[in-house]
Amino acid sequence: MGILDSIPHVHAVPSHRPWPRAVVTEAGWQAAIDRLVEGGLTLLGFWGEPTAVHMAMLDGSSAEIAVVTYACPAGTFPSVASRHPPALRLERTIHDLFGLVPDAADDLRPDLRPWLDHDAWGRSYPLSGRNASRDAQPYRFLPAEGEALHQVAVGPVHAGIIEPGHFRFTANGEHVVRLEQWLGYTHKGIESLMQGADLEAAAKLANRTSGDSAVAYAFAFARAAEAALDIQVPRRANYLRALMAELERLANHFGDIGAICNDASFALMHAQTGILRERTLRAADIAFGHRLMMDVVVPGGVARDIAPDGLPALRMLLAEINKVFPRLIELYDNTASLQDRTVTTGVVKADYVRQFGAGGYVGRASGRDFDARRTLAYAPYDHLSFEVPVLDMGDVNARVWIRIREVEQSVELIAQILGLMEPGEIRTAPPAGRGGCEGLALTEAFRGDVLAWLRLDGELRVERCHLRDASWFQWPLLETAIEGNIIADFPLCNKSFNCSYSGADL
Repeated sequence: MGILDSIPHVHAVPSHRPWPRAVVTEAGWQAAIDRLVEGGLTLLGFWGEPTAVHMAMLDGSSAEIAVVTYACPAGTFPSVASRHPPALRLERTIHDLFGLVPDAADDLRPDLRPWLDHDAWGRSYPLSGRNASRDAQPYRFLPAEGEALHQVAVGPVHAGIIEPGHFRFTANGEHVVRLEQWLGYTHKGIESLMQGADLEAAAKLANRTSGDSAVAYAFAFARAAEAALDIQVPRRANYLRALMAELERLANHFGDIGAICNDASFALMHAQTGILRERTLRAADIAFGHRLMMDVVVPGGVARDIAPDGLPALRMLLAEINKVFPRLIELYDNTASLQDRTVTTGVVKADYVRQFGAGGYVGRASGRDFDARRTLAYAPYDHLSFEVPVLDMGDVNARVWIRIREVEQSVELIAQILGLMEPGEIRTAPPAGRGGCEGLALTEAFRGDVLAWLRLDGELRVERCHLRDASWFQWPLLETAIEGNIIADFPLCNKSFNCSYSGADL
């Protein structure tokens, strides 16, 4: 039975498989929420537009994805977050961007605090009674009750070059009782900028949603456009895309492993993995003309082939990683001071990662065996051999080890791709004059799955696009991970998550 078979709907919307979409009744919307609450489905995405809201859901047992749409002509919709917490921040974002109001019973009052709008937009929301330009109120952090509690405010400006975000700790001495985040400081209106853009311009915007995942976002956007337009990507282009995706994964995992160790005062690992990260970025630059490989993955394939000196540069990179990285793993594993800081610190419960559908190393370190490359088996990973590491300890140490094992797998994948690539075309041109269609895709970024959904008009311009970073479902789990730990362990926990601010601020 498919997802939509158990959800009452008004009519199905024509779309390209493997994902069906339907406009649902209120009963259908509530039935979809019921299945999320029961755990039968996982929330993949939740987004809006001026008169409708959409939910993408995954059936983990069958790897089926479906999208349900609820029309909101009166500006309201039944609240998802009041019954299913993973939807909360996305629901608040929908309210900020479109003024749509989630409706719930009195005992399940929706959270309408702004998420992206920091009372600076000067916009009026008549249905919710908010008027930012007339009645700006201080942001209300959730209270915590108990004796000898105090609050510590960190950010949004930090003592470094990291992105801005506010963290409000409630603590008893040094022990954290509650952490609440407030982000949105890097909101750039990327989805609004996409409206009316042609595919080329929109692809460039997708590239820039979260700079450290430029390839992953471009890959997801391109695959969504290709699904909408029923484009077949050339075989060589698929291999080149995966090659770039694995280089991006390597660079970020090297950076994260070193930064986690640095926050535990072990600078030697930081220095050594920093060298490997730099080598990876330089090899990417030689091969594809850009350290972050930006604007290379495009709808239909890739914009450029690998440079003639790219192949030897990549083979030299793999040789260096195979020589150096095993020694660094041994150093990490045998340094007692590191283990003292990382083992049992910042534990994320398995029940939470299942409820939130947390992907990437956050989910896999706590037992959630999901990787879009394997579970959804998109090209060319459906023809490549690799393992998905999964652990169940759920602490900082487990998140480091997932990264270590993924580095090893990425090295093997790159070697496979270099051995399998054959000469051929690198791009299929989008069909002229075909539009009025939708597409959806998930790709596996280094943090986890990135979702892209878009609707094109008859001239192949974007009517609406939604891009969802894995961080949306990971940031809330960081709040649970730090509870019971000391404030001094927060940098370590935070870096072991390394969630994207930009990706969660749209």
